[in-house]
Amino acid sequence: MKKILVFAGTKEGREFSTYLTGFYDEVHVCVATEYGEEVIPECKGLVVHRGRLDVPAMEALIEEVADGNVVDATHPYAKEVSENIIAACKAVGATYLRLLRDLSGEKSGCRCFATKEEACSYLNGVTGNILLTTGSKELSNYAGLISDVTRLYARFLPDPDSVEKAKGLGLKPSQIICMQGPFSSEINAALLRQFDCKFLVTKDTGSTGGFPEKLEGAALVGAEVIVIERPQEQVEGLSVAEVCGKLGIPAPETKSGSCCGGDRYVTILGIGMGNPETLTMEGYHACEAADVIIGAGRMLEGLKRFNKPVEDLYKAEDIIDFINEHKEYRNVVVAFSGDIGFYSGATKLNEALTGAGLRVKRIPGISSVVYFASKLGMPWQDVKLVSLHGRNQNIIDALRRHHRVFALVGKAESVRELSEILLEYKYDYIRMHVGFMLSYDNEKILSGKPVDFKGFDEDGLSVVILENDDAGLGAVTHGLPDTAFSRGDAPMTKEEIRSISISKLELTRDGVLYDVGAGTGSISVECALQMGDGEVYAIEKKEEAVELLKKNKLLHGAYNLRIVEGLAPEALEDLPAPTHAFIGGSSGNMKEIVELLLRKNPKVRIVINAIAMETIAETTQLIADLQFNYVDIVNVAVGKSKKLGRYNMMMGQNPVVIFTVQNS
Repeated sequence: MKKILVFAGTKEGREFSTYLTGFYDEVHVCVATEYGEEVIPECKGLVVHRGRLDVPAMEALIEEVADGNVVDATHPYAKEVSENIIAACKAVGATYLRLLRDLSGEKSGCRCFATKEEACSYLNGVTGNILLTTGSKELSNYAGLISDVTRLYARFLPDPDSVEKAKGLGLKPSQIICMQGPFSSEINAALLRQFDCKFLVTKDTGSTGGFPEKLEGAALVGAEVIVIERPQEQVEGLSVAEVCGKLGIPAPETKSGSCCGGDRYVTILGIGMGNPETLTMEGYHACEAADVIIGAGRMLEGLKRFNKPVEDLYKAEDIIDFINEHKEYRNVVVAFSGDIGFYSGATKLNEALTGAGLRVKRIPGISSVVYFASKLGMPWQDVKLVSLHGRNQNIIDALRRHHRVFALVGKAESVRELSEILLEYKYDYIRMHVGFMLSYDNEKILSGKPVDFKGFDEDGLSVVILENDDAGLGAVTHGLPDTAFSRGDAPMTKEEIRSISISKLELTRDGVLYDVGAGTGSISVECALQMGDGEVYAIEKKEEAVELLKKNKLLHGAYNLRIVEGLAPEALEDLPAPTHAFIGGSSGNMKEIVELLLRKNPKVRIVINAIAMETIAETTQLIADLQFNYVDIVNVAVGKSKKLGRYNMMMGQNPVVIFTVQNS
């Protein structure tokens, strides 16, 4: 069994330790603190030892796990630790390899000092707050050397012991900044600006330690950078490639020579339903090659077989932050259920990753609709695809138009809610197929009528396919007869006027319509049936008319019709901006209603029906005052036959003036 020991007190040490797992059966990593242990990535073959060791303890550990080679990747300024490692290696005859990060190079504009004592002597002779970025370990030295400790603002890793130590040195909570890097130049500048710091104190941490970003951040706010030079004994060391050469293994193929530098890329992977057996071969190989796998908890369960570090994240911004903070991972896989193009968070993540300048590879998976249809022995080329998982889609319209509808529904409660909706809208006769925990050992496929799923209580994720043999039989145009509506005593826009008015609206399928003064809802219902992906808001003040609206909504399956009881324009205030509006009754508030519509959407298309001469005059004047770009006025007089004895007589209806206005 090949083993090696790494003292990893730096980011490079963590990265290099992970890289070594590809060549050694066991890579033993020593860290001093609990935090140091937490940031070591989980990886097969990586064994972490926590705690500060003296020379005898180091000797014992080297003899036990090193197989003759010890890599010192501690901090460049940890002189005493490196001296102890060297002494321990000499005592047991092990090979000592010092992995040292690159020097930062250019330090023009900085004020450099050989020791912290010299730096503090200079700072005591000037005025202004100080941002200390040298870590918590040396905080006591600076607190003791700076004459006025209230000038100090210390930034270090979020470790509770370090916070208590800082308080004990006289720093107030407002002077303590607990953050984990890496830090951009903008963050450094923001901190300097926030605490009005004129000086930034740092060690020469090199490019990996964020030195260039500190210089840039200070330059942005005009702060002076105080640099503590590296101890002379620590200037010499080996690069990653040189250490690899000594160990007889290939160096990482990167542009920068670090373990994670150069080209990094992220694979967005569709893993099917969740069972790893449904992974495509390409997806399987991607997981085998990954440095880390990211995904929601359920996704990761089936991918643990690849023995890779895993991270439970699903929000795009959190995934981006993790990738930026863990540059040791060059090959990142982000797992999504099903296929990455079907109602998947992969779309947003892909945009975020490409926007961040990362290379992205996309691997599709087997979608749940393909898998489920196959299990049912059903073709799916004509299936309408919708998602009710966290969405409010018009399932009734989809079912009215399509023979088969597939829906992502989520948990048992959503299946029960769907069955209740189908029963409420009189779709009790359709066939309902529910796929529960597809691809897993507890997979179930159940079929029946909606009533059979009112008590569905399977605890897990489900999908549904609905079959309607009567789909597509209804008319595709508006023009329902007046007799199709429950009437009562509420006013109703008559059939022919309704057809012309709806045509004038020029509806879009995904628009938002206000029907102001909706009455029985004949306009609202017909528009809702035409706008299957949109929303219709029926505004009505009379209680009896509201009840008729509810009846007609269910009678015609207008699932996307929202009934708003109240008086316009007040009742419109909290509604989403309209794309279209129909005004059949204004209760004397025509001007206020139209002005509110224009305030919500200056390009809203408005159709107004007027019968009374006073309403016609008011609307004509209003149109002139508001100076619409487009104005169309039509006077419609309809005569309709009526059977009188053995004769059909044409009976005249009230003439209606239809106003259509819009700003382009």
